[in-house]
Amino acid sequence: MAALTSFGRPVRALVVGANGAIGGALVDLLADYDEVEHVIACARTAPACASPKVAAQAMDILDEDSIAAALSGVARIDLAIVATGRLHQAGGLQPEKSWRALDKARLLESFAVNAIGPALVAKHVLPLMPREGKAVFAALSARVGSISDNHLGGWYGYRASKAALNQLIRTLSLELARQRPQAVCIGLHPGTVDSGLSRPFQSGVSEGKLFTPKTSAQHLLDVIDAVDATRSGDLNAWDGRTITP
Repeated sequence: MAALTSFGRPVRALVVGANGAIGGALVDLLADYDEVEHVIACARTAPACASPKVAAQAMDILDEDSIAAALSGVARIDLAIVATGRLHQAGGLQPEKSWRALDKARLLESFAVNAIGPALVAKHVLPLMPREGKAVFAALSARVGSISDNHLGGWYGYRASKAALNQLIRTLSLELARQRPQAVCIGLHPGTVDSGLSRPFQSGVSEGKLFTPKTSAQHLLDVIDAVDATRSGDLNAWDGRTITP
């Protein structure tokens, strides 16, 4: 198993969305790394944590006071991963197949969860990153948020909100570079993961390209360990390749 050797110091990590499939797998893997000394695991309902390295905190990314409260007393974060996102919800949000399905409330929900929430987390996390040495802020995005890669249409709210997230990440990276030149702010495309988010849409996935949450989490940590400040602002696929916005 690869390790987070590129940070050059014991890593203090934060995972937001720790009750999700990928978020939970990230917490478990990080807790197993010798290079990681502490993990803060956050979700709307504080997650159960077996490892003594892991501290659970309640955090609602749509409530800025909740974000601030969860991070109160935290002195340093070397690695932050926002592993939240919403494509559909039973009885509510669904990916639109046509412009006829566009709905103001559901569009607002997509942007709130997929773009605004991660940006608010960044607002409170980036000042906690060291001014020298490698540090990483990463948020789960999606290839469908790439404007140049959109050849099928549909999924208006999810595509647009992830595109907004990609732009927020790029903009955050530029300000971050002025204050912390070795820090990295990136988007991560995890591939198609066997989770509640993707389950209704797995029928067309190629053989070998449907990942378990643990496999996807390991890919993402490998990418995080490999990137440096020259990649800050990029959207990175699970295999390390850059996706054009």
